[in-house]
Amino acid sequence: MPSFLSFGHKPGKPDAVMLTSLSIRDVVLIETLDLSLHAGFTALTGETGAGKSILLDSLGLAMGERASAGLVRAGAAEARVTASFDVSTAHEAFGILQEQDIPAEAQEPLVLRRVISKEGRSRAWINDQPVGITLLRRVAATLIEIQGQHEQMGLADSSTHRGLLDAYGVKPSLLNGVANSFDRWQTLRTELANAHRALEEAAREEEWLRHTVDELTALAPQPGEEEELAQQRHALQQAERRGEAVAAALSELTPKDRRSPGPAAALRGASRALLRLVPAHAASVAPQSAETEPLEARTTEALAALENAENALAEAESLLSRLAADTEANPRLLEDTEERLFALRTVARKHSVPVDDLADLLARLSSRLTALENGTAALESLKIATEDARLTYIQKAEALQEARTKAARKMEQAVTAELKPIKLEKARFLVDIKPLSADQWSRQGMEQVIFLIAANPGQPAGPLAKVASGGELSRLMLALKLVLAGQSGIGTLIFDEIDAGVGGATAAAIGERLHRLAQNVQVLAVTHSPQVAASADAHLRIGKLTRNGQTVTHATALTDTERNEEIARMLAGDTVTDAARAAAASLLGHDENA
Repeated sequence: MPSFLSFGHKPGKPDAVMLTSLSIRDVVLIETLDLSLHAGFTALTGETGAGKSILLDSLGLAMGERASAGLVRAGAAEARVTASFDVSTAHEAFGILQEQDIPAEAQEPLVLRRVISKEGRSRAWINDQPVGITLLRRVAATLIEIQGQHEQMGLADSSTHRGLLDAYGVKPSLLNGVANSFDRWQTLRTELANAHRALEEAAREEEWLRHTVDELTALAPQPGEEEELAQQRHALQQAERRGEAVAAALSELTPKDRRSPGPAAALRGASRALLRLVPAHAASVAPQSAETEPLEARTTEALAALENAENALAEAESLLSRLAADTEANPRLLEDTEERLFALRTVARKHSVPVDDLADLLARLSSRLTALENGTAALESLKIATEDARLTYIQKAEALQEARTKAARKMEQAVTAELKPIKLEKARFLVDIKPLSADQWSRQGMEQVIFLIAANPGQPAGPLAKVASGGELSRLMLALKLVLAGQSGIGTLIFDEIDAGVGGATAAAIGERLHRLAQNVQVLAVTHSPQVAASADAHLRIGKLTRNGQTVTHATALTDTERNEEIARMLAGDTVTDAARAAAASLLGHDENA
């Protein structure tokens, strides 16, 4: 049957990031296990070999740690692990999901899922969206941190130390001042570099620039001028063609030469010829016969027609003359228009731009030429501004460095105060502030911050993960987490056998500190110490049982009575005595009254 465990206890901060559930299927000895977790400190206990490490290995799968086919339970096709988190939308993880276009809604859990096949193939999902292992690991690293015997994460990463120190004891105004002054300096540096390049480029083409600017200035192109000139040219060409048509019409009515009569003279000559017939009829003394009357009438009609034609021709000549005057072409204006239009188009082709862009080209080239002519003065002014910005950044960064140094000494004292009760009284915790070379300066300042530890007197201080042993490092991380409580976005901390090699008062001190740490973050601790387990808000026992001939791991959320019995077992061993039960009750009673 599936094991679904849910237990409540006093909540931590209402906006805390935390692991709310862990579902495991077919991982080594775990067949089916569902855990529902809450805020505070949860202790995980059980006999050696019960499967506590398998639980952590399963969680590691959901965090993107390395996987192998050996993790798949015998007989199963695949192993599956799902971890759900309550996360505020302001948390760093949501920003990462937005970058990757992975849907994430407020008030909805953030779900990490990993599947390992029996052949060793691995697949991962975030909120049911397939993702790569690198992205899964990146998101998980913002949510949960495991401090174990063999692997350290989070605080062991020196790249996080500067930010943690700043969050611990540096005013945000100092950080913002350095960041803003660095941005201003870098902006001016970029402008100065661009000005250098522009000036060098302009100097190389100065002769061409001057010639081109002079050419374009003399041409004085105007936006829209090409279309106006083209329309004017078309109108002048039309006027010229109309003038030629009118002139041709007039030429038809005008004699070609003096020997050739024009149509008007021909009409007049025809009229004179017909008029000679009229006196002959009028002078005849003989009475007119009936045959001569129609001839006279027709002659009169012909004369009238010739007169009308002569009048119409005269009117046509007059109209054509007036039309010729109205449509007189202007060849000079057409020539000037075409010359201007062709000049603009020639220069535009030369510079590979539209004619309408010539004015803009002139403005740009003139600006470059002006920059060249005035460049030295402007460059000097920009150099001065850039140097002033650099000095301002250094001044603010030095003030930040001083504040960091003070915060570092304060942090060293605070961490040292936490070390003695957890059997690290001989260890020295140091915050090393190293100046960076100028090319490494950034918005974060001019120094690198590294947390160091000297585990024993006489030993040189070194990086956390390289100097301390597994148990020492876990306890050191606990001390650091206490001092830095609330300064990290990590919402869940898991300590694996942090009490290894210690007991009695030291274990009690560790338990008290884990309980105190759980006021700010969710804490899960795998422990063999009854003192540590008694300090927890909730208790989860990991055990093994045989079912259908197979050994499987199970987990049980303990009641108060069961918890007393488990702590008594941890005190006494296999045979639980009344004295052990009384001692367990005393531990739990002390915790309850603390």
